[in-house]
Amino acid sequence: KKEQRLSRSLEISEDSSQNLMFFTLTCTCVCVCVCVCVKIKTNYFIVSLAFADLLVSVLVMPFGAIELVHQHWIYGETFCLVRTSLDVLLTTASILHLCCIALDRYYAICCQPLVYRNKMTPMRVALMIGGCWVIPTFISFLPIMQGWNSIGIDHLINERRFNNSSNTTSCVFMVNKPYALTCSLVAFYIPLVLMVLAYQRIYITARAHALQISMLQRAGGAGTSRNHRMRTETKAAKTLCIIMGCFCLCWAPFFVTNVVDPFIDYTVPEQLWAACLWLGYINSMLNPILYAFLNKSFRRAFLIILCCGRQRYRRPSILGSGAPCTATQINGSTHTEGVQSYSAHPFTVI
Repeated sequence: KKEQRLSRSLEISEDSSQNLMFFTLTCTCVCVCVCVCVKIKTNYFIVSLAFADLLVSVLVMPFGAIELVHQHWIYGETFCLVRTSLDVLLTTASILHLCCIALDRYYAICCQPLVYRNKMTPMRVALMIGGCWVIPTFISFLPIMQGWNSIGIDHLINERRFNNSSNTTSCVFMVNKPYALTCSLVAFYIPLVLMVLAYQRIYITARAHALQISMLQRAGGAGTSRNHRMRTETKAAKTLCIIMGCFCLCWAPFFVTNVVDPFIDYTVPEQLWAACLWLGYINSMLNPILYAFLNKSFRRAFLIILCCGRQRYRRPSILGSGAPCTATQINGSTHTEGVQSYSAHPFTVI
């Protein structure tokens, strides 16, 4: 009975977390596609990230939960390889999207508006998003389906795959040293270094902005709109640092274990592996929650969608109700063709 209660608790927890992920991720995608206030080119990184996390919750986590509850794999060896490949593909894609968002924020906060517009063109944004999906295939489906990850350790995989006492099989994913190092570098360590460098520069810029804010406050009311813009950009940097902190806490244990295990003769307990892996899955659940609670524009867009577009949740345009907005809002400032001005209601991209 104790095992049945534990299994039931795991099933309820998985269903609840999956439903929450599906709801928040779907809202994120709908917000960017429908609501004008968040419909800018840089937010397509967020849509693509949300789609990757959504696929993790639909195609990866349920099968992992079923295996965790039943203590064996019931779908066959071929589907085990497919599920493992999808796991590596989608989680790596999610991590690479976070790296691209960090680089986008670096150009937006640390560079001049013209430099940002030249660097982050729609074509370059599309290529970066495409790379986030194409690059993971070279460390997921290609090597896993070809068996490159198991070269030299086939006997260990076969030993752990079959449980003679219960006459059951498990979906075992073990990797040799070359694959462990290559996969970990591409999927975690290189993106981590890029994000650390980007956020370090953003932090330096945020400190400089804070100094400018202090000087403007001493000078009186002059520069109020620029003051508000700087506060918005600084808040964006803090928000993204929170996202990166969650990313490191969730994925660092898995990738450290992934690199260490082949060099200590695969002695890491299966329970520790499962805990590290599910901690990584939690990152996919945290991403939409962070966007929903830490970004005012997304919160407002969520309210507009959930409340069927009620007028009181819509922010009035500074140009008037009938004036179209033709400017592109980037990082709290409004950049128009040939003229830079600062809106009264800046919008921060996360």
